[in-house]
Amino acid sequence: MEQILNSPLFGISITLIAFEIGVIIYKKIKSPFCSPFILSIIFIISFLLIFNIPSSSYQKGGNIINMLLTPATSALAISMYHKIKIIKHNFFPIIIGTFIGSLTSIISIILLSKLFGLDDNVVKGMLPKSVTMPIALDLSQKTGGVTSITITCVCISGIFGAVFSPFLIKIFKINNSVATGLAIGTSSHGVGTSKAIEIGEIEGALSGIAIGLAGIMTVIIYMLL
Repeated sequence: MEQILNSPLFGISITLIAFEIGVIIYKKIKSPFCSPFILSIIFIISFLLIFNIPSSSYQKGGNIINMLLTPATSALAISMYHKIKIIKHNFFPIIIGTFIGSLTSIISIILLSKLFGLDDNVVKGMLPKSVTMPIALDLSQKTGGVTSITITCVCISGIFGAVFSPFLIKIFKINNSVATGLAIGTSSHGVGTSKAIEIGEIEGALSGIAIGLAGIMTVIIYMLL
């Protein structure tokens, strides 16, 4: 049993099984609250707690999956290429929109952190919450942030984007596909982008490009702080 738990295949297998179960449930219920991403997190945590398995055993496989996040994000370039004319036509709005979105995310964290008197290392861990996980972790580690908080905040922002973006689009009556895609990608990275792809092809492509741009903008803003 110890050999199984110490193998990277354990973490990878648990993740794939949990996600597949989440996909099956989502296809039947079709509720944003039953996103495969959310359900797989719940299943994995529950499994580890019930059987008293240390997170370090799971993480051996989880680190390998983490390593694949960057190339997986790069694959979004395919949908961007298909919508290259729309991206060229809206070049300046895309740049300005992602910059304002990234700046708003960082400023809101700083203001709320001061309001609640949070520790500097906690704040540094929270600041990159809206960018994709590889960039967020790198920024957090280099600035002395608490990486566990970074992971939690990135996951929460992605989940909120995936769950609530369709409702917010309806509430604020956003009919522009470019604006919708940029808003989702800038605020909730890859997890939100999965929902943007469901909403529409243009939304998915713009959300994908927003992930990369938001990461660049966040790094630039970090350097200016």
